[in-house]
Amino acid sequence: MPRQKRIPMRTCVGCRTVRPKREMIRIVRKPTGEIDLDETGKASGRGAYICPVVDCLDAAVKSKALQRSLQRDIPDEVWKELQSRLRGEG
Repeated sequence: MPRQKRIPMRTCVGCRTVRPKREMIRIVRKPTGEIDLDETGKASGRGAYICPVVDCLDAAVKSKALQRSLQRDIPDEVWKELQSRLRGEG
């Protein structure tokens, strides 16, 4: 009988729900200090995950959980990019 492949799980910084990594959006603080969305999920640097739901982003903003997780302030353009992506605009 073949072994089942282990599915990597991650915790959302907004709602604290544990979900499969592929269902989450990764925000990464690169070694240069730049903060960006990680489309591949494999960029080097410190990562934080968020559910693809606007409510989770709002919760992460309100509690400053994303800033704590990445140990940096989040630039406005990253917030705007996240919001537009979650609302299906981009």
